[in-house]
Amino acid sequence: MPRLDHLASDASPVSVSQAGLIRLNGPARAIALDVLRVNSLQTGAYVSHFRGRGMEFDESRPYQPGDDPRSIDWRVTARSTTAYTKLFREERERPVLVMTDLRSNMHFATRGCFKSVNASRAAALISWAAHHRGDRLGGIVFGDTTHRELKPRLGRRAALRYVHQLVEHPDWPNSKSDRVEPPLGTENKSDPFEQAMSSLRRVARPGSLVVVISDFIGFSRAAQSYLSSVARHNEVLAVFLNDAIERQLPPPGRYRIVSPSDELAIDTYSNAARRDYEHEFEERSLELETFCHRYGIHLMPMSTEDDPVATLQTALGRRTH
Repeated sequence: MPRLDHLASDASPVSVSQAGLIRLNGPARAIALDVLRVNSLQTGAYVSHFRGRGMEFDESRPYQPGDDPRSIDWRVTARSTTAYTKLFREERERPVLVMTDLRSNMHFATRGCFKSVNASRAAALISWAAHHRGDRLGGIVFGDTTHRELKPRLGRRAALRYVHQLVEHPDWPNSKSDRVEPPLGTENKSDPFEQAMSSLRRVARPGSLVVVISDFIGFSRAAQSYLSSVARHNEVLAVFLNDAIERQLPPPGRYRIVSPSDELAIDTYSNAARRDYEHEFEERSLELETFCHRYGIHLMPMSTEDDPVATLQTALGRRTH
């Protein structure tokens, strides 16, 4: 993996360290969480704006010419002879929920670093950016065996807590952490992605910024239903991790693929097989893009070769103050 200025020269392409994720605190200061400029997968560039901090109801007062009719307080109006309108005030801080996928399919790459490594770096950057903006930070870190929820909190400790959970999560390969067994009665009720999305729907407070960082493998109808429900009342950013070999097979030949527990040989000589392989990824990507467009979810692709700092600064904009 090429060296990046914000990473140590010995940064691992297959794992993350607490010190490495803490070092991203500095670059995160330049990342804005207000403006989104995302290159979509198929349809080119578009610009949209986060709704920003949530708005909180303050009081009602008599309706005045020029007030937005959509803000009429119908409950108070029904009890009075005159129309009343709702007044809102800006919340002091906005919840930011970061959901990071550390399932076994994320611990993979043929170039750059593991998808899980770039996902963790992106999650740490957003966590630090939320801290610098004064937002409350929480979220979910999940894998094949362990699911951890963090309630939104303010301050540097909230970002450090999230970073710690990323590093110490037991679903990293060769992790020495103690595995946390799921609560009694929850085993095998759903796959980990569906379970995480279900939890996200339960904990996401309306007006939050929700960031889902995953390769979206196994994005089932049930998981889609949960995320679409979250998107109805929250701003959602989907960071789509992928590796070059998922998009296109290597040049014709025979290749050996090795994992800690298995070894596989693949033959890429067949033109038909190559076309089918590429078409399958294109279909999955288009399905995700269509889903995000339908529910107003911002979609940001990120490859295993991308620098997450530069990618997030480009997509989310740079802070100007």
